[in-house]
Parts: sequence; structure tokens; C-alpha cells
Amino acid sequence: MPPAPPSTRTLRLTLTLLATMMSIIGSLGAPLIGTVAQANHISLSSAEWILTATLLTGALATPVMGRLADGHLQRRVVLVALSIVLVGLVMSALSRDFTWLLVGRSLQGLGMGLLPVTMTIARSHLAPPLAARTIASLSVTAAIGVGLGYPVTSVIAQYFDYHSAFWFAAALIGATLILAARVLPDTASHAHRAFDVGGAVLLTVALVAVLSVLGQGEVWGWTSPRSVGIGVAGTLLLVGWCLYEWRRPDPLVNLRQSAHRAVITADASGFMISVSMYLFMPVVVEYVQVPRSAGFGFGSSIFTAGLLLVPLSLGTFTASRFVPLLVRHFNARVTVPLGALLFALAALTFTHEHRTLWEAFVTMGIAGLGGGLTFATMPGYIVRATPSADTGAALGFYQLLRSVGLSIGSAAAGGVLAHFTAAGAALPRQAGFITALNLAAGLLVLTAVMSYVVLGTTPAAATSPATVEMMEESAELGASGLGLVGE
Repeated sequence: MPPAPPSTRTLRLTLTLLATMMSIIGSLGAPLIGTVAQANHISLSSAEWILTATLLTGALATPVMGRLADGHLQRRVVLVALSIVLVGLVMSALSRDFTWLLVGRSLQGLGMGLLPVTMTIARSHLAPPLAARTIASLSVTAAIGVGLGYPVTSVIAQYFDYHSAFWFAAALIGATLILAARVLPDTASHAHRAFDVGGAVLLTVALVAVLSVLGQGEVWGWTSPRSVGIGVAGTLLLVGWCLYEWRRPDPLVNLRQSAHRAVITADASGFMISVSMYLFMPVVVEYVQVPRSAGFGFGSSIFTAGLLLVPLSLGTFTASRFVPLLVRHFNARVTVPLGALLFALAALTFTHEHRTLWEAFVTMGIAGLGGGLTFATMPGYIVRATPSADTGAALGFYQLLRSVGLSIGSAAAGGVLAHFTAAGAALPRQAGFITALNLAAGLLVLTAVMSYVVLGTTPAAATSPATVEMMEESAELGASGLGLVGE
């Protein structure tokens, strides 16, 4: 029997709790990579897959769950996704080998697709002014939740073990599932929408193929028939998916809204910066945990590694407050290049200055400032360049590219570290970490040049309050590494 309609206050609190829980799920990845590698006697590059697998599932789940939540399945999508996340957490908590841990982490990635669903629910069941405030608060909650979640889950893993961190998250998700089942409104009467099953299957197979090559190419051999065959097949499937989606009347992701120069700039920049983010963030976190006996690294605890990500969130949040001011007083054309160059400066700073731990914290803060400028500005390009009726579709494609970029960056970081790991060794050479950071910096410099040139002299319309709010929301979500906003 569906629940009685909840009060506005109860619904808002439940949605906020859902956003917080998804932030905690996202915080179970990067700080635990080093510990998981040691406990399972595997290399850091292999352990990186506990992050990559979650990001991949999240990238695939986001457009699928977002489309399903547009119709009559809002409540069911949340409850089913939370149930699967709970199963994944229990599997990870009980795991005694890396395979089961990886499967559990993959299932947990469905939680990353819930944030835009909560925003869709808010928009559907709250009055417009209150819905706008709720969506903004969900964005802030996601960013703050990750900033707090990293050190909290890290300290649990440090004083018990990493399995305890998953038990802790499972208890929270279980309680959230019970509350959501009691509170979320029934949506069975909403309009039914056709679902693009073919597009979802094509995208899933294509991304799994491409990321498998990026993550395992060093093991298989980059020029081996397996790597070449799977890589070519994945690329062709992605091209086929784009053509298929272009022709669909009701596609999974609407590609037709991405032809404007400003939209192309946002899409390409968002993808490249997301790749760079996960060539940078987990690599620095792993570096500080490397034992000093290896000749580099700081031998830091999991808790310290978790704290390392707090200045990233704070820097992003701080920068987001200044983006509307920059856009109003300077040409919006310079904001993304400036942010990308700041992010590149952070990567290059740690490449050359990694003698003391405080340098890692400063580096993360600088990266947060750069990320805040870029994450906040790019949705504004899209909003100003597309008609209001097409904005949701254009933002949906941008979100997909960002999610895929995060997954590719994580897989690429693992591939780079694997290349610099000697046979039978658990740790890569220092050159592996430096190479990953240099790749991130190079991509970011390329992004700065590309975004400035491609955007050209496209005039920026007046920045409305709604656009300013979207800029701030997107920056705050970028701090969490999710990069998702409601369509």
C-alpha cells in the first residue's frame, strides 16, 4: 500500500538524508585504495578499480535512473537503487577476496545516480520556489557530506579495518531505505514514458569495453589482439550509440542540443577536466599513503588521506562564491581557462614539490579553487546558449560526459600506475605518480586553450539569478566528485 502524502518538511528532510547518504557512498573510494591493496596483496593499480568500478556504474546509472524518474517510477527507482546499494555494501563488508569487494563496489555505484532523482522528486512534489531552494540545499549537502564523509569513514577504517567502514555505511543506508519507503510519495499516477532500452544497453557495453582496455591494457599488452579488438569494438559501439541516439524520437540522452559553440565548449571542457580530476585526486591520495621505506611518500594513515580531500571541497565551495562576480565583471570566456590553469598549477606544484605532507594539502586546496571556477561556469554556458525547453536535455548530455570522464580518468590512472609497477611488486615507482600528474596537467592546459578558442567571441547573455544559482550548485557538486545536477 503506498504511503500517505508526506508533509513538505518531512519530504525535504528525507531527500536531504538521501543526498547525504550518497555522499558517504562516494567517500568510500579514494582513501581506502592503499589499504585495500595491502590487505588483499594486490598492486595499487588493481586496487584503483574499487574507485573506477563505482564511477563506471554511476556513469551508466545516472542517465538511466534520471530518465526512469521522469515518469511514474520515481519512488520505485529510489527504493530499488537503495536496496542494491545496501546489498553491495554488505558484500563489500563480508568480502574476503578482492573480486567480491569489487562486485560490491560496482553495485554501490547505483547510489551515484540517485542525486538527480532526488532533485526530480523535489521539482515534482514541491512548489516551484521551495523546489528551487531544496535543490540548492541538496547540492550543498552533497558537497559537505563528502567533505565530512572522507575523514569519518577513513577514521573508522583506520581504527578497525576497511570492512568496518562498509558496515557503517550499510547501517546508514538500511535506515535510509526504511525511511524512504515510509515517506516518499506514490507516483504511479504520473505519465508513463518510453524507455530507450537499446540506448542503455549500447552505452553500457561500449563504456565497459573502453574502460576495460584502459584499466587492463598494461596487463593484456596494449598492442595485443585482446586490447586492440576490445578497444576498437568499444569505440565503434560508442559511435553507433551516438548515431542511434541522434535518430531516436525519445532517446536516453538527447544529443541534438549540443551543436552550439558554447555547449560544445562546456561538454568538451567538462569531459577533459573530469578525466584530469581522477588522474590527479586519487593519485595524490595514494602517494601520501606510500610507506617511506619505498623511498618516497609519507606513510600517512587512512585518516590523514581522508582529511587531504577536505581542502579540495572547501576550495571548490569557496571559488563557487566568486564565479557570479567574475562573470558579471569580466568576460565569461576567461573563467574556464582560468580555472583549468589553476588546476594544472596544482598538479604541477605537487609534481615538483612533494617533500613534505603540507604541500599535498596546499595542492588540494589550489585544485579545489580551479575546479570551483570550472564546474560552476560550464553549466552557465549551456543555460545561456539553449532555449529553456531544451536546457534539461543539454545538461543531461553534459552530466553524462562528466561522469564518463571521471570513470576514464580513474581507469587511466590505474593504467599509468600499472605501467610503472614492476612484475610482482605491490607499489609503482615514483615516476608513475609523477607521470599521472603530468598527464592531468597537460590535459588541463589543453582544456584552457581549447575552451578559450572554441568559445570565441560568443556573447554572454545577462546572468540571471537562476543561472547564478545553477553555477553555484554545479560547483558544490563538483567538490564531491559527483558532478551531477538535476535535469
